[in-house]
Amino acid sequence: MRSGAKVGIIAGAFVVVASGVGYGGYNLYNGLTGSGGGGDTSTKAASGEKRSGPPSADEIEETATEFLAAWAAGKGPEAAQLTNNQAEAEPLLTGFTEQAHVSKAVIKAGQAAGATVPFTVEATVAYEGKSKPWSYASKLTVVRGLTTGKALVDWQPSVVHPELTAGASLVTAEASAPPIKALDDNGVELSEEKFPSLGPVLDALRKEYGDKAGGTPGIELAITSADASVPDRGLLTLTEGRSGTLRTTLDAKVQAAAEKAVKDYAKASVVAVQPSTGEIKAVANTPAEGFNTAFQGAQAPGSTMKIVTAAMMLDKGLVNGPNSPVECPSTVTWEREFHNLKDFSIPGATFQQAFARSCNTTFIKPVKPLGAAAGTALGETAAKYFGIGLEWKAGVVTVDGKVPESTGSETAASYIGQGQIQMNALNVASIAATVKNGGFKQPVIVPQSLDDRELATAPRMPASMAASLRQMMRAATVGSGTATAAMASVGGDKGAKTGSAEVDGQGDSNSWFTGYADDLAAAAVVQAGGHGGDSAGSTVARVLNAR
Repeated sequence: MRSGAKVGIIAGAFVVVASGVGYGGYNLYNGLTGSGGGGDTSTKAASGEKRSGPPSADEIEETATEFLAAWAAGKGPEAAQLTNNQAEAEPLLTGFTEQAHVSKAVIKAGQAAGATVPFTVEATVAYEGKSKPWSYASKLTVVRGLTTGKALVDWQPSVVHPELTAGASLVTAEASAPPIKALDDNGVELSEEKFPSLGPVLDALRKEYGDKAGGTPGIELAITSADASVPDRGLLTLTEGRSGTLRTTLDAKVQAAAEKAVKDYAKASVVAVQPSTGEIKAVANTPAEGFNTAFQGAQAPGSTMKIVTAAMMLDKGLVNGPNSPVECPSTVTWEREFHNLKDFSIPGATFQQAFARSCNTTFIKPVKPLGAAAGTALGETAAKYFGIGLEWKAGVVTVDGKVPESTGSETAASYIGQGQIQMNALNVASIAATVKNGGFKQPVIVPQSLDDRELATAPRMPASMAASLRQMMRAATVGSGTATAAMASVGGDKGAKTGSAEVDGQGDSNSWFTGYADDLAAAAVVQAGGHGGDSAGSTVARVLNAR
């Protein structure tokens, strides 16, 4: 073997014995040749001739064995040479012992699936006289090197640990911030174990407010990022610090409903906001770990944006109120043709009917009368009344919506929530909350009084505008309104808007929905969920019904 490690066969398994970190129990026979290897399918080559084609089962076996043996032996440079990106692989592989302080590791391969080899790591982390066991599962894939023709490990940071991403490292040291005991607005403790979606949120709150909450740091193994705005992700605690107490605006009851609601879908996000205060009451994602899509995503929001477009039309005097007559033909052309769902039309429509039925063409018609101002009018309204595009300081990092200037067909698309508009569930929940409250309250997840940060502000809507929008959102939940079925179980003073956003290369549209009931507003997006009233609508209804 190229690594020079000593190999013996014991009870049908290869055991690699190397100096330094121990490596054993690597089930090579059952793990690597048991599924999908298919024999040597590469082009056979004479000595010195570059091979081509997918790696053979033998090559996958040999490459995985040598890579894992070198890594487990603490030979980061040697292991990195067996990857297709030596420069990026070496720091993480070397850092496994030097920065993460892994003193011993046993790596066991599972059943291979083609060129992908899953494995488990059972390790010991030791630092300043303290040690603890640490175990996890990951996987590697063997590919053909483009320039060398050799079988190599396809380098991804997740090979070393499944939560590692580009620019991140594994480090064992004194924690960068003290731990926190997060409480909801009623004093109920919030934990990642009970509320998995709060993992990234609690990490962010710890980074921002750990020192202010009165705790002291311990020693931990964590994923750290070169980006100072990204919080550390604790993986293993060697020495407990003292937790500080941090009260949030979240509501454990609403959070529990949000967690359950998104579990039905592979990729979904939901946020709940209290209209009268701007306090965030729940945030949930699937998958729960990793990127907080609900706060930091940026996607076209589809027809939920018609709430803002309707406000623009009222503000510009293109309509006088819900009973204003409007056109709702089946199609309209503005550099390209836009359609209503199944090409429906509403002869003699009112503005309220067009909103309740989500008539695309009605909301594209304003492009022409607005003339040169059409490309900026929507963004101006979004910022002026809804705070979209302003800098929000919620207490954790958020992406605060984007309604860029546009021209031509992009302007028409933006009026129905497509084109270059970017929103997330937090932004869209805030839009619904603004309508219910009659004015924008910047969303927050910890009280402003905690650090006296400056919140974004916007003037209240004219009373007639707010009343018109509430009336139209209410109309969408009754009769033939697109939100009727989803909101049927929701009581109280309610209103809603559906949305679906087409995504290039995706068969089904993303499902969007936002609504409010009394003093709670929520918005959800389900990737490839179809019509807004379906998957996203039921998600929002379950959250609204939690209070």
